[in-house]
Amino acid sequence: MKFLVCISNVPDTTTKITFTPDNKEFNKAGVQFVINPWDEYALTRAIELKEQQGGGTVTVLNVGEADTEPNIRKALAIGADDAIRVNAFPKDAFFVAEQIANVAKDGGYDVILMGKESIDYNGFQVHGMVGEMLGIPTVAPAMKLDMNGTIATLEREIEGGKEIVEVQTPFVASCQQPMCEPRIPNMRGIMTARTKPLKVVEAVGEPARTEVAEYALPPKKQGVKLIPAENAGELIKLLRNEAKVI
Repeated sequence: MKFLVCISNVPDTTTKITFTPDNKEFNKAGVQFVINPWDEYALTRAIELKEQQGGGTVTVLNVGEADTEPNIRKALAIGADDAIRVNAFPKDAFFVAEQIANVAKDGGYDVILMGKESIDYNGFQVHGMVGEMLGIPTVAPAMKLDMNGTIATLEREIEGGKEIVEVQTPFVASCQQPMCEPRIPNMRGIMTARTKPLKVVEAVGEPARTEVAEYALPPKKQGVKLIPAENAGELIKLLRNEAKVI
């Protein structure tokens, strides 16, 4: 069984977000980048399934520039067998999906996994695009994944409940908790990651279909107004005219 796990390089969740003076780019200065937390569920589950089956491979794929390689090596330390980096800045969801599909189409991968979304843009788009480009099923967002030969059983979240589906390989799935418990690299994994293959390929296809007009921070939180319980009319007035929620 061949697994392809797509990972994103994202700012740590504790990062203070700032932008360049023209507000057109994210300011990377002093920012600690990590593997997208949702992608860690996908990576760990792929490794677990490989171990359960007693064989197979787990390949990590990242669309990013050279500065993403420390986190690619971390994924290798967690347990992936090899890695591919598409040497390009991830400009938009379509561009990223196009790169993933291009790598996957000739790789003979049985299962393509990724997080349900990246925590920086929260687009929830790439998995569906990849499945469509490759002409294979997509299951999203998956909370559970088990394999029995070439048949996968997945539990996914739907409006108001859960749905259990079966799908034949190959397929794409996006992952979220409680898929598994993400792993932390151990010393042996860190040492072996240094010698695992990391292949760099160039991007293909068209330039990004979208461009950023401007970034903006959300408005600062306003002070709390306390209204006495007996003054319901004033509360309703504030909710209607200031908060504009009714």
